[in-house]
Amino acid sequence: MMNVVWQRKYAFLLVLLIIIALVACKKSKVTPEPDPPALGSNAKQTPTTNRMELTNDSLFLYAQQIYYWNASLPSYDDYLPRQYNTASSELVNYENNLYNLVKTSASADYIAGNSTPKYSYIEDINDRNPSPTSNVPNSKSAVDLNGNGNDTGVMWIPFGTNSNYTIFVTVVYPGSDAQAKGVKRGWAITKINGRSFGTNYNSEFNAIYDEFAKNTVTIEGYKFTNDVQGETFNVSLTKKSYSSSPVYESKVITVGNKKIGYLAYGRFSNESNSFTALGDVFSSFATQNVTDLVIDLRYNGGGYISTAERLINLIAPISATGVMYKEYYNATLRDGKATIMKKQPVLDDNDKVRYKNGRIMNYFDDIDYTVAGNTYSFSKIGNLTGVNNIVFLVSRNTASASELVINSLKPKMNVKLVGQTTYGKPIGFFPIRLQNKYDVFYSLFETKNSADQGGYFSGMVPDISALENPTYQLGDEKEIYLARAISLLTPVTTTGTASGAKAVLSIGNKTISLEGQNFTAPVGEGAGFVGMIENRHKAK
Repeated sequence: MMNVVWQRKYAFLLVLLIIIALVACKKSKVTPEPDPPALGSNAKQTPTTNRMELTNDSLFLYAQQIYYWNASLPSYDDYLPRQYNTASSELVNYENNLYNLVKTSASADYIAGNSTPKYSYIEDINDRNPSPTSNVPNSKSAVDLNGNGNDTGVMWIPFGTNSNYTIFVTVVYPGSDAQAKGVKRGWAITKINGRSFGTNYNSEFNAIYDEFAKNTVTIEGYKFTNDVQGETFNVSLTKKSYSSSPVYESKVITVGNKKIGYLAYGRFSNESNSFTALGDVFSSFATQNVTDLVIDLRYNGGGYISTAERLINLIAPISATGVMYKEYYNATLRDGKATIMKKQPVLDDNDKVRYKNGRIMNYFDDIDYTVAGNTYSFSKIGNLTGVNNIVFLVSRNTASASELVINSLKPKMNVKLVGQTTYGKPIGFFPIRLQNKYDVFYSLFETKNSADQGGYFSGMVPDISALENPTYQLGDEKEIYLARAISLLTPVTTTGTASGAKAVLSIGNKTISLEGQNFTAPVGEGAGFVGMIENRHKAK
């Protein structure tokens, strides 16, 4: 009888131990991973419950493992990320931390004299739509990557020199109040809300941004048409939310036996904003038997890589096959050693966590960072199949996804550039979320084309240089950028080559130069968002 009792007690204890083990195992699966130690000396990385200290630590620890130039970063003890706590704004503290991290890397992400990194940035996710974001210092990006605008609708750029310039309207955003009130490209703005500008751009550009950010903006100045000054204007514009097309202009130009398709494209916005708009343009080109292309990216600072790939496949000839481009992450990510990425859940397009076999996916266990896993190939789209000659119109505001399109097509087509040296950003990223409030866009990977060409950190140099004259409309064959593109595609013609190339412009009682521009401050509201976002993560 006693043996039976002990057997029952033993069985009960055995079951109890199994239950405890299972509970412990289950608990271990949901307990967050501890922060991995910093590489190198980290004796000063002490426990803390201070939120700002934790986030400053995270900014550093993530960079040590996933930043493209992570091998150049110092140790925790040498860097001391918690020192960035003196600014009045939490976000400014994190921005200062990120900036100095980039500075210590001595990489292409750091430009001496700039107050922010060239590529990496951090944003408060609560400040997104309808207020678009950008990593261009102090810029107010008019339209975000969902095609949502929240401003008066004027893209402006200064022309002249730092000490003698005039602000010109360069684009009026479709759907905006400025478009509704008839504002046109080429209008010279001499006053904003009654205040004159034009004598010291380096000290005045912050004030210009601030004036344009107000709910109501009154602009005054002179209307221009093809170098000729016309009547004055005084227009009050109201900030509003609106949906805007990324296509600024498209047309077909016939020169001799050539039919040249022209597209001015403003941003690589998401699928719903860009795919149909681009498809309609290229369907029209195909219907009209376009033989050559001019793609105007002078104000396009980038956006989604998936949309850039769409444009590439619309442009590419049917003969373009094989590798389009490759993404190269750092060795820590490629070799599966960036354990800190376990803390980052993979989100879908609606910012919801994704699941795999009943568990939350994360960026360590589930995402492939190898070169082979991040190689993309051509897959022709549309009926425009036989174009082999293409000219891209570019400027210092041409960046990122725009440069990716150009670089990817170079081995497959006769590609030429007209304009100014581009921004220089062969680097892409996706957001790392901290504090469930901030998205950090570290420089994460470099792109190269099928010939392993990349590395254009200083920008792409044009085949034909040109300085813009903003008084000509986009798509006007006499506009200097487009005129020189046409001359490349049709060498026997001289259409527009002498027009739009004026060296000076007279505005009211002053004269500005279109040559030798020497602005050192951020140059106007041009590219807006500057970046190349990867949102199609390859699963292992």
